[in-house]
Amino acid sequence: MYIVILAGGSGTRFWPLSRVALPKQLISITGDSSMLQRTVERVLPLQPERILIITNQLQAAETERQMSSYNAVPIDVISEPVGRNTAPAIALAASIIASHDSSGIMAVLPADHFIKDEKALCSTLINAAESAKKGYLVTLGILPSRPETGYGYIEADMELTGVGPFPVKRFIEKPPLDDALRYLAEGSFFWNSGMFVWGAETILREMETHIPELPTAMNRMHFGDDVWNFSDIGKQIADVYESIPGISIDYAVMEKSENVLMLPADMGWSDVGSWSALPEIIEPDPSGIVSINTDGFVNIDSSDCLVYSDKRIVAAVGVHNLVIVSTSDAILVCDRERCQDVKQVVEQIGVLGLAKYL
Repeated sequence: MYIVILAGGSGTRFWPLSRVALPKQLISITGDSSMLQRTVERVLPLQPERILIITNQLQAAETERQMSSYNAVPIDVISEPVGRNTAPAIALAASIIASHDSSGIMAVLPADHFIKDEKALCSTLINAAESAKKGYLVTLGILPSRPETGYGYIEADMELTGVGPFPVKRFIEKPPLDDALRYLAEGSFFWNSGMFVWGAETILREMETHIPELPTAMNRMHFGDDVWNFSDIGKQIADVYESIPGISIDYAVMEKSENVLMLPADMGWSDVGSWSALPEIIEPDPSGIVSINTDGFVNIDSSDCLVYSDKRIVAAVGVHNLVIVSTSDAILVCDRERCQDVKQVVEQIGVLGLAKYL
């Protein structure tokens, strides 16, 4: 199995800790390894043939630095000249793998997710690979624990007995609350995790059917005798990326293909989409406070807050339901219910011309 990690995101909802050159996946949200490092570490027990990390030019150097200490598996960092969403990144990785190994199975993982039960993830990927070897596109679905309106959903055909994988009826964009409540009650709807397993040649064939311009463009690249030597691939990628569309793999293929299976995954998953998600992965204290990376936290009659500091002491007096983030050059104070709107702060900083804070 080959592991493909998509690591080109911006992570604007984690400002001011996350910045353009050091986004969410390259920082430690919880105070230990970066999210990208944790993604790599949790798949090493699978002993993959190779790990390919698709990132962008601005983040490539730091990505390579963070990967330099991992020697158990070959790791390649491949830089896109411009972001084109997930379908081109996956097409690029699949083209490289297929050129080397025509029967190669690839697992596609985002770089910035949290997995509590890492053994369960590995087991799920192994099970998904068995279906991938039969020519299916397998997506991992997370059994919802709440009526979440910020995630996409997958409706599975669960009339067949067993534990899956199940045929996919449809993909659903972020639903209104009434629909999310119904999905939770019905039991055949799963959160779309954005994790996939398929054959490299299988996904390229599906792209030829549903978005043919993408694999056609990728076919313009030529690899030498050693396909894993990327010293001269940069210009080829840049030339290809000038003409290809930006589109997600869900829109490009998954929502159109009749060859998709969904495998349920119970592994303590979170996409850690904003500051408000951290209490899901870090146990709050009895007053509901999550305190990260502080030299000390003084709580006077405060509750249900999330506090992150760059090794400074933080004191909260009589405040509730806040996110407080302090870095060396910026401070964020935000209602926990408004964490999705932090991306608007980043947009406004850009409008004000304060690029050094981005």
